Amino acid sequence: MLVERHRVSPVTVSRALAALVAEGLVVTRPGAGAFRAEPRGETAKPLDTSWQEIALSAEPAGDQVPRSVDASGVLATLAAPAPGVIELNGGYLHPALQPERALAAALARAGRRPGAWSRPPLDGVPELRAWFAREIGGPGGGPAASDVLITAGGQSALTAALRALAAPGAPVLVESPTYPGMLAVARASGLRPVPVPMDADGVRTDLLADAFRVSGARLFVCQPLFQNPSGAVLAGERRREVLRVARAAGAFVIEDDFARLLVHDDAPALPPTLFADDTDGTVVHVRSLTKATSPSLRVGALAARGPVLDRLRAIQVVDSFFVSGPLQEAALELVGSPAWTRHLRQIAQELTARRKTVLAALHRELPALAARGLGHPAAPGGYHLWLRLPDGTDEAALTGAALRAGVAVAAGRPYFAAEPPAAHLRLSFASAGGSGELSEGIRRLRVACQELGVPVE
Repeated sequence: MLVERHRVSPVTVSRALAALVAEGLVVTRPGAGAFRAEPRGETAKPLDTSWQEIALSAEPAGDQVPRSVDASGVLATLAAPAPGVIELNGGYLHPALQPERALAAALARAGRRPGAWSRPPLDGVPELRAWFAREIGGPGGGPAASDVLITAGGQSALTAALRALAAPGAPVLVESPTYPGMLAVARASGLRPVPVPMDADGVRTDLLADAFRVSGARLFVCQPLFQNPSGAVLAGERRREVLRVARAAGAFVIEDDFARLLVHDDAPALPPTLFADDTDGTVVHVRSLTKATSPSLRVGALAARGPVLDRLRAIQVVDSFFVSGPLQEAALELVGSPAWTRHLRQIAQELTARRKTVLAALHRELPALAARGLGHPAAPGGYHLWLRLPDGTDEAALTGAALRAGVAVAAGRPYFAAEPPAAHLRLSFASAGGSGELSEGIRRLRVACQELGVPVE
């Protein structure tokens, strides 16, 4: 009757009824229909949850590193901006850059595969493990398929690796600055991040050796290629030093290789993974398909050699059992199709153009910040720029002013494990709608700077 009266589809009626049921205005009775709900009686007393402050804060005697779960740095790059706000703080490709048609086709084919909906192997679909093994490998020799575990994206892989390799309360060495999502995972696991400074050539290996010695850490987390947020690529000699220093300390290195599929088309040949150069089982490698495809293709991999692989496998099984079989099969269909190579070529070209657009806009609209803030050439890979702000700039005030001006940018503070040496902004050029939005976003950032008196000329 509602379909005929309002001339809408049955789907629309079903959704409307579901919304009314959720609000308590309508009740449904199977076989009888939908009815108006009885008026509610007295308003229930407000729920008193004050006791939870004590329960969530109390730590057992002897705990030296209280756990803290702070997702603010991650949420800054995950939350969708309000309508009309240009997104220069996102961590994923804009929908126009995502291979949606190829993904849809891959998922449709995967769903029809015999056994696709059955329980998958705990370590992952063998063919997908073999594909990741080939991708991770290099001149120094890559992993075997049996050295690879499929994970639910890169964040899941990082979480499993940190929990497997460091006990609660232990120190873990991190690049400074570094990815906020990793810091959040470490702290939520009760670990103590210890920062190691970087420069344009990556982590300072002289300070890395000092940090191992002083802290007693047995784990170092790094992003050797197009590091987030600095964009640095670990220099050749330092690559060898990282492995040597870690091996001398009896420590593991987690290599988060998040940006290898986000190389720009004007980049030189990429260095191999640290894993490919490792001959002692020092490196645990993390890789994901998500950044180069879609936020919803949460498929990644962990690679390791030796007994540590059993520890990683156990953590993975305890945490999530296994990754969805159809999702693994869809990922395998995607990377095995001709559309995959075309997609990578397209995003390489588009990211190159976007990087140049943002740099040109910065030099045009914010020349003082561009000259002082970009201490080294922008990386020909990844999707972000790291901008140092003038001394004394209030990051929080500037990001707030930028939002009022209609552009979302990421403050630098969440990227530091300790007190930052200066104020920074991270600008992403992957999540905006295109060159026009990028240029307008930088213009709006100029408006915000002018509001706060931050020098722009």
